[in-house]
Amino acid sequence: MKIPKLAFIFLLLVCLVVYLAYVKRRFETRKPPKPLLEQLSRTDARKRPTSAQVCKAGLSELLQVAKQTIPPAQWSSTPLALRATAGLRLLPGEKATHLLDKAREVFAASSFPHRPNSVAIMDGTDEGVSAWITVNFLLGGLHGSEVPTVGMLDLGGGSTQITFSPQDEKTIQTSPIDYVTSFQMFNSSRTLYSHSYLGLGLMSARLAVLGGVEGQPVGGNQELVSPCLAPDYTGEWEHAEVTYTLMGQKAGEPIYESCLSKVEKMIYKRVQRAEEVKRMEFYAFSYYYDRAVDLGLVDEKTGGSLRVSNYIDGAKKVCKDMEAGAGTNPFLCLDLTYISVLLQELGFPPDKELKLARKINDVETSWALGATFYYMESLHRH
Repeated sequence: MKIPKLAFIFLLLVCLVVYLAYVKRRFETRKPPKPLLEQLSRTDARKRPTSAQVCKAGLSELLQVAKQTIPPAQWSSTPLALRATAGLRLLPGEKATHLLDKAREVFAASSFPHRPNSVAIMDGTDEGVSAWITVNFLLGGLHGSEVPTVGMLDLGGGSTQITFSPQDEKTIQTSPIDYVTSFQMFNSSRTLYSHSYLGLGLMSARLAVLGGVEGQPVGGNQELVSPCLAPDYTGEWEHAEVTYTLMGQKAGEPIYESCLSKVEKMIYKRVQRAEEVKRMEFYAFSYYYDRAVDLGLVDEKTGGSLRVSNYIDGAKKVCKDMEAGAGTNPFLCLDLTYISVLLQELGFPPDKELKLARKINDVETSWALGATFYYMESLHRH
């Protein structure tokens, strides 16, 4: 399938969402590509680059790739759009606004057309719907055929989404009004159950289970002490521009049981259960995929299938092993315990099978392709 140039440029730019969301946390430990470093060094070799400098340099590099790919005669008809997700929604308002303003400056100086709303933070529901569109388009469920649609689970760092097409009218009638959305695409109307839980992405949930508060440093020399960490563990962890000092709780109760109790208290009554999901086929992405790879449950490149019980059993084993030491991933016990609880709270029983894939037909299974289609539809409507 040949991707239209409009879709290509949009996909190119939405890749920057992750970059924007994590640039401040990652810059100290990850080196940008050489050309980006050269751009930054020309600004002031003695200064540490700011997030906005990295943002502008990264966008400029992407636009250069676009110019090399798209014939100059088509630049004026290839609009730009950038959508940021939960990573920016969790930042203090002025910081997120500043980063987006820098992106708008780059767009304004480019040779491509753009609109006032071309750079924006995506609503969580739109994120879930876009990912659902991507998956079902790639599987053939949106082509007017008899192929049934599948549900979508996405676990990011700051938020988590669940989206599916209800087959039971009771689901629509009993769900909160803002969990049901309708839209038109490909000459057909769709009604979806979709919700984004801000603050229940893996990194935000990890912080909450550890006892921290989003965006608030721990005072003085205080540490976050948690039974979800190995008893001998001490270390630092950075999240949303705040560095936390962490310690494991002294040996006592088994780690899994203690951690499970913490996770259940943190998530209590924060998630809506949908009974219908246990009877539907679901694909799961992002940290669901990554942690399954960490456990060796699916292949890193090709993905695979697993049951919710595999996460539960994996959490128990990892937590048990951590009683003897932190190992290479001190957070794996906490992360797996959280994932297993989250899935069950959403309505998935332990024996429910989920499919995990990073690509379908060699196309990334992110929200980007779906957002591209949605954006193209909006251009046609206006």
